[in-house]
Amino acid sequence: MSFIGKLFGQKDDDRAVARPLWHRTVEIAREKEWYRDCGVADTVAGRFDMITLILSIVMIRMERDVELIEPSVRLTELFVDDMDGQLRESGVGDLVVGKRMGKLMSVLGGRLGAYREGLTSPDEQVMAEAVMRNVSLHEGSDPLLVARRARAFAAGLDLVPAFRVLDAEIGK
Repeated sequence: MSFIGKLFGQKDDDRAVARPLWHRTVEIAREKEWYRDCGVADTVAGRFDMITLILSIVMIRMERDVELIEPSVRLTELFVDDMDGQLRESGVGDLVVGKRMGKLMSVLGGRLGAYREGLTSPDEQVMAEAVMRNVSLHEGSDPLLVARRARAFAAGLDLVPAFRVLDAEIGK
């Protein structure tokens, strides 16, 4: 930390370790193929759904490696900070932000469970059902397309060593 930072009481950014992974997670969630080829609605709700889907897959991968447990907490904190900022930017007042953030964290927790089950089941339909419940799709879109792509992303992520996950070298 710089002398000026110490002088003015600035702390080290303990989330810095997960920041590149957070940015990469958002990049993957915004890939055109999810929207163009898989039928995800390109709306605020659809983009949020994709961020929670990709974030869930990344967090499920991280929970399997002891060295990634602490960074996964930091990744979650970055999600919270980003969503808080998005709510405030969209005009949600201070009194309501806390309630909305509580709801968003509950949503993320529920989706983590649904996606964990979908990814571990040998039946790809389980993941398709989780997608159907949790992702905003265009009318007539097949949730199996999103489920298959999500499972392929998860399978590829399973092959990535922990240090590369932390360095955000995923989904390439």
